Amino acid sequence: MKKVLISGNEAIAEGAIQAGCTFYAGYPITPQNELIAYMSSHLQDKGGVFIQAESEIAAINMVYGASAAGVRAMTSSSSPGISLKQEGISYIAGAELPAVIVNIMRAGPGLGNIWPAQSDYFQATRGGGNGDYHCIVLAPASVQESFDFMRVAFDLADKYRNPAMILGDGMLGQMMEPVKISNTRNKISKIKKSWALTGCKGRKPNIIKSFYMREGDLERFNLTLQKKYNQIQEKEQRFEGLFLDDAEVILVAYGSMARIAKSAVKFLRSKGKKSGLIRPITLWPFPKDIFKRLAISHKPLAFLVIEMSYGQMVEDVRLVLEGKARVEFLGRSGGGIPTEDEIIKKVMRL
Repeated sequence: MKKVLISGNEAIAEGAIQAGCTFYAGYPITPQNELIAYMSSHLQDKGGVFIQAESEIAAINMVYGASAAGVRAMTSSSSPGISLKQEGISYIAGAELPAVIVNIMRAGPGLGNIWPAQSDYFQATRGGGNGDYHCIVLAPASVQESFDFMRVAFDLADKYRNPAMILGDGMLGQMMEPVKISNTRNKISKIKKSWALTGCKGRKPNIIKSFYMREGDLERFNLTLQKKYNQIQEKEQRFEGLFLDDAEVILVAYGSMARIAKSAVKFLRSKGKKSGLIRPITLWPFPKDIFKRLAISHKPLAFLVIEMSYGQMVEDVRLVLEGKARVEFLGRSGGGIPTEDEIIKKVMRL
């Protein structure tokens, strides 16, 4: 175990290597270029394959092929680049393949700019591409978590044979913090995957597809997917809670925004204002159980959702609470970041 000072992008890349990633394909785009640069310098030294593809579309389809062959595969990009990958992500979900996709979000819509934002929440949690599918979505809030969550993402992708996404932002990708890094690669990448396309000599051939032409086959397959998604929702909800037992106002924020919200909560409590924080770690499955429990047993005065968007995660909070608690919203986007002072003033008005 060693401690090093690295950026969030580099931590994600090193975390992927330590998690047993052996194939990476990507295309440069700011603000995640340090990630692809790190993979180009280090993955091949560990026996993996790095490819700078000719486009984002090519990269995600290379990941599809590598995953079908049974290796731990990933790609990364930033907002408009992830938009280009959506068809391939839908294919990966439809073929029930494990893969990891990293989105270091930038401001939009369109080409936007390279400043941080959280306006890809809908895209990440609602599938993004065509069809009834979901990615497992993890939102780190520190450089250490950026490293740690890569192992979690690959493990969940393999466990459920489903794409997993790391949803960060330009601020998290660029910031530098000390990170504890182990030097032991995950041996799970060596385990044989019985479904993989590794050549069928001596066994029945495997078939990986997302194309069903006979009447009723696709509906039956979709029902199988829904059963899997229900299982993920039941077992994989993750969150961090702070001062929830007596909070009258509960702030809700994820990723980089949660760090600012946490500072606001600590200040508010120092002034006698009973506030708390829920930080969703899994954005899908959304940690709905904690909201339902608090709305029934604790009944805080209000939930204040804070995002670097103009209102996306707040819809999930409202859906989960079903009108049982007041929900307020504070958001900025286009590179604007809600400040600690703005949060404190909003809470005081509540």
